[in-house]
Amino acid sequence: MLDKLDAIKNKFLTLEEQMSDPEIITDQKRYREIGKEYNKLKEIVDVFEEYKEALNHIEEAKIMSKDKDAEMREMAKMEMEELLPKQKKLEVQLKQLLVPKDPEDQKDVLFEIRAGTGGDEASIFVGDLFRMYIKFFEKQGWKTEVKYENEGSSGGYKEVSVEVKGDNVYGRLKFESGTHRVQRVPATESKGRVHTSAATVAAMPKMEMEDVNINRSDLRIDTFRASGAGGQHVNKTESGVRLTHIPTGIAVECTEGRSQHSNKEIAEQRLYQKIYAVQKEKHRSEVAAKRKSMVGSGDRSEKIRTFNYPQNRVTDHRIDLTLYNLDQIVEGDLDKIIEALQIAENAEKMQAAEG
Repeated sequence: MLDKLDAIKNKFLTLEEQMSDPEIITDQKRYREIGKEYNKLKEIVDVFEEYKEALNHIEEAKIMSKDKDAEMREMAKMEMEELLPKQKKLEVQLKQLLVPKDPEDQKDVLFEIRAGTGGDEASIFVGDLFRMYIKFFEKQGWKTEVKYENEGSSGGYKEVSVEVKGDNVYGRLKFESGTHRVQRVPATESKGRVHTSAATVAAMPKMEMEDVNINRSDLRIDTFRASGAGGQHVNKTESGVRLTHIPTGIAVECTEGRSQHSNKEIAEQRLYQKIYAVQKEKHRSEVAAKRKSMVGSGDRSEKIRTFNYPQNRVTDHRIDLTLYNLDQIVEGDLDKIIEALQIAENAEKMQAAEG
């Protein structure tokens, strides 16, 4: 572990140097990328430095414990009693920090909330959840932009979608996906009975469509005699061009140009556009499939979290966490729940790595 941490520190110092390089400072995109990686490693390096300091003090205390002076030995004993638990705590912290991060954690998020079972009360609940999450996003310093909203007939929303931008957004919000259940007396209930309603939440990492990347080795180029506008020479020379992208089987051809070179350039642009469209559709389908797998059917029985208003209680059923501060949670105080879920995820990853 120490070798790995030394390598991380060296990488951190290299990034630190790069961030003061005038050439990199002027390239804002590269500077932001380096800055993100720098901030990610800084947390590990800070804990590592504290850990090394604790190890050094332990070694000094061990030497003191062999001193002829009884008072020095007693002092060493007291220091060891304080330092050993600290060393163990920092070691666990470092192991957690070294757990491989999901590369999607740093991505921005498309955040959707939809009404499930419960009619008008489900829409009102969506409105309450939306208000709660907006307050949480503000506390994190994230930027938001509402993309779509469909208001409910008695308040709230049948569906609302918001884009969330910031640091480690998906890493914090990915645990929110699923069915959320509410138990309370609805405003629409005249007899004071507690009703149960549900809403579904989907936090999807926002994938940026990169420029189409095509390897030349994946292209087959065929030429043929063209006919049509372009002069008499089109029938005498092989100016027509057909391009085939072998991995996908997508093929285009062009005969409009006056030369094989111009036809090839036009065909390339057409091919790029077709492959881009296919990739975009594939990405859209993957996002749709991911959303479906996240939210389930919206039935009350598929709950991940329950908001019980009469008991001021919130329960996350995945980790058996129950908190009696619903009044604070609905004001955007979600940190305890999210941090508990992150700890549970890290524990699973550490167990898998050790196994």
